[in-house]
Amino acid sequence: MAVRDIRYFGDPVLMSRADPVTRFDRNLEALITDLLDTVKPDGRAGLAAPQIGVGLRAFSYDVPSENGRRLGYVINPEIVELSEETQDSDEGCLSVPGLWYPTVRAREAVVRGVDLRNEPVIVRGTGLLARCLQHETDHLNGKLYLSRLTPELRRKALRAARESEWFWAS
Repeated sequence: MAVRDIRYFGDPVLMSRADPVTRFDRNLEALITDLLDTVKPDGRAGLAAPQIGVGLRAFSYDVPSENGRRLGYVINPEIVELSEETQDSDEGCLSVPGLWYPTVRAREAVVRGVDLRNEPVIVRGTGLLARCLQHETDHLNGKLYLSRLTPELRRKALRAARESEWFWAS
């Protein structure tokens, strides 16, 4: 379908909990196609529907794997397992472009949801995929990674965001 425009931090759609998907129709197929197309450009790992202005619980991912790339999507995802072991590395976000900050996440994550046929799917990830699964699920709950930063880093990040040319202000 199309690579869609990304919504930026400050846009209210990013701060609202997304609604569960209840209609499995052509509109949902078009949304998933757009999510997959929009996540494919280099430098992107995941994309939640609210980031393209759609308040529904769905996300796509495209991360490196041993066999090239792992591309997929999950509808109505929920995190069902997180490892106690963590990873602490810089994290960024398409809705907060250019700002990368150390963010602690579980090293392994498992997400359960459904596909376009409303059939169950489970996605297990370690490293970058685990980070992506957690990051995108946070988006669907109206939470940006900035809220996971230490208070000092959060203040720095919020100041940098507000001063950026892309910051969405009503």
